[in-house]
Amino acid sequence: MPKFAANLTMLFNEVPFLDRFERAARAGFEAVEFLFPYAHPAPEIRAHLQANGLQLVLHNLPAGDWDAGERGIACLPGREAEFRAGVGRAIDYAHALGVTQLNCLAGKAPAGATESDLRRTLVRNLRDAAAALQAAGLKLLVEPINTYDIPGFFLSRSGPTLALLDEVGADNLYLQYDIYHMQRMEGELAATLSAQLPRIAHIQLADNPGRHEPGSGEIHYPFLFAHLDRIGYAGWIGCEYKPAAGTEAGLGWMRHARA
Repeated sequence: MPKFAANLTMLFNEVPFLDRFERAARAGFEAVEFLFPYAHPAPEIRAHLQANGLQLVLHNLPAGDWDAGERGIACLPGREAEFRAGVGRAIDYAHALGVTQLNCLAGKAPAGATESDLRRTLVRNLRDAAAALQAAGLKLLVEPINTYDIPGFFLSRSGPTLALLDEVGADNLYLQYDIYHMQRMEGELAATLSAQLPRIAHIQLADNPGRHEPGSGEIHYPFLFAHLDRIGYAGWIGCEYKPAAGTEAGLGWMRHARA
């Protein structure tokens, strides 16, 4: 049976961030994930996790100036010191919050940058980050993201992302596989999940088009959930979607998946 984690960045976002933990627990979630914890002290977040009996399963490394449109800095030449500092900060939060894996957003290719320079920077940064996380007992994840939603994102398909991870060559480096992003970029969802399962540490979902809840679009989620059970995926599935008409009103899909 699949295990679902509420993405608090996307779900219950009509209320302040710290109020979303209680909403997630009331909606039947046992785990949560979110983009970033850094706007709040770690003890404050930990208190909300504990008070609501929730496990935190994922958050991201710092990703630059999000409000200004940055979506990661790992591939950006000249930002290496900032990236390393962010890795250290993320490790501190991970230990405080009990999370065992962190996701790295590669970032968008800036105008005028060559692909070789961006790749070289990303490989070097991932090697440094993977070593730091390995020493801290953590996994490092890398996520390809579709270039319709984020034009210019440097990693957008599973195959090239895995090839880059091979180049980095770290034992604790894994793929974060977002079903929605990969449906938009390449399809072949079930085949890719089967072939790459040992290298996938975390899965996220949304339907397409619209990035709404499962059952709202073209992806046959009952088949995919059964497929993940058949191939032995034992991790959490992050619900990173935009509710079409309110989170609680749209959770019928999850009740059916757990039945």
